[in-house]
Amino acid sequence: MAVASVCALSLGTPHVPPHRLAGALLDGDTTLTGIVVTELRVPRLVLALVAGACLGAAGLVLQEALRNPLAVPEMLGVSSGAALGVAAPLVLTLSLPAAVQPLLAIGGAALGGGLTLLAAGLGRSPSAVLLTGAAVAAALQAALLVLMVMADQLDLQLIYRYLLGSLSARTWDDVAGLWPWLVVAAPALVLCAPVLSVMRLGDEDAEALGVRAQRARLAALAIAVVLIAPVTAVCGPVAWVGFLAPHLARWFNPGAGAVRWLSWSVVWGAVVVTAADVPARLALAPVETPVGAWTALLGVPAGVALMRSGGRGRGRARRATVAGAAVRTAPQDVPSGSVSGVPRPEVPGHTRGIREAGGGAAPVPGGPTGTEEAR
Repeated sequence: MAVASVCALSLGTPHVPPHRLAGALLDGDTTLTGIVVTELRVPRLVLALVAGACLGAAGLVLQEALRNPLAVPEMLGVSSGAALGVAAPLVLTLSLPAAVQPLLAIGGAALGGGLTLLAAGLGRSPSAVLLTGAAVAAALQAALLVLMVMADQLDLQLIYRYLLGSLSARTWDDVAGLWPWLVVAAPALVLCAPVLSVMRLGDEDAEALGVRAQRARLAALAIAVVLIAPVTAVCGPVAWVGFLAPHLARWFNPGAGAVRWLSWSVVWGAVVVTAADVPARLALAPVETPVGAWTALLGVPAGVALMRSGGRGRGRARRATVAGAAVRTAPQDVPSGSVSGVPRPEVPGHTRGIREAGGGAAPVPGGPTGTEEAR
C-alpha cells in the first residue's frame, strides 16, 4: 500500500520526486506541483483507498453469508442496480442535486439485491441466490443498455466511463460524501463479523446456535448495499475487487476466521484499487483508462488462481490431519502373531503349516467350512 500510494502521488505530469511529497503536503505549496498533489492526486488516492476497503469488506460479507466464494456484488445485481440508479436520471435529463446520487445508488442496489433474494426464496439456498443474482444482474445490465441507446453522444461517453469505474477528476467533495455512509457501515460490520463465523457452519448448525440464517443473510445483504452503493455513486462499479480481496485475505491467512479475514479484506481491497489506479492513469497517458477495466483484467485470473491454490492447500491440510490422526491412533509395539495388539490363539501345528504354505485355513471341528466362510 505504501509503494502504491507513493507511486500514485509522484508519477504523472508533473513528476514529483518522493522526497518532495512531504513538503508539498505539509507546507501549503501554492505552485502548480503543490496544487496538483494536494487538490487532485491526494483526493484520488484517498478515494481509491476508501472505495477498495468498502468493496473488499462487502465481498467478504457476501461470500461468507452465502457460503460461496463466487458471491460478488457483480453477480448479485447489487452493483448493476446501483449503476442503474445513478445513470437513469442522467439519461432522462432529471436535474437532481449531487447529494441525492448516493440515495439513488442505494435504492438501485437495494432493488437489485432484493430482487435476487426474493426470486431465490429469501436466500434459502446459497447456490440458488448466486444463480438468481446472475440473472437479475443480466436484466439490470440490459436496462442500462437501453438507457445508453437513448442517450446522446456526450451522455453516452459519461455513462460508458462511469459504468467501467473511474477515479478521474474526483475532488475532496466526492470523498466527503462517503463519510456519513461509512459511519453507519463500520459499526454494522463489527456486529456482523461474529455472525459470519457462525454462518460458515451451515444453516442448520447456525439455527441450533441461535442465529436465524435467513434474517442474517438479509442483514448481510443490507450491509453490503450500504458499503457498495455510495462508492458506486461516486466512481462507478469498480469490478471484481470484492472477488479478489477476500481470496487474498484467505490465501495469506488460511487458518484464520471470518473476523480476521474481514479486516484483511478491507486492507487488500484498498491495495488492489490503489495499485490498479496507477496504470489506469499512466499506461496510455495522456489518456486515462477506467480503473475498473484494470481490476477486472487482473482480478479475475488472479482470483481463480488463488481459489485453485487455496483448494489444494486445504486438501493437503486435511490429508495431513487425517494421516496424523491415523498415526496417533495406530497401535505401537504390536507383538508378532497378533492383530491390533490382541494375541492370536495358537492353532495346531499342521494348521499353521498349511497357512504358512499358503494353502488356506484348515477347518476347525464344529466350526464353519471353507464354503460357508466364502459365502
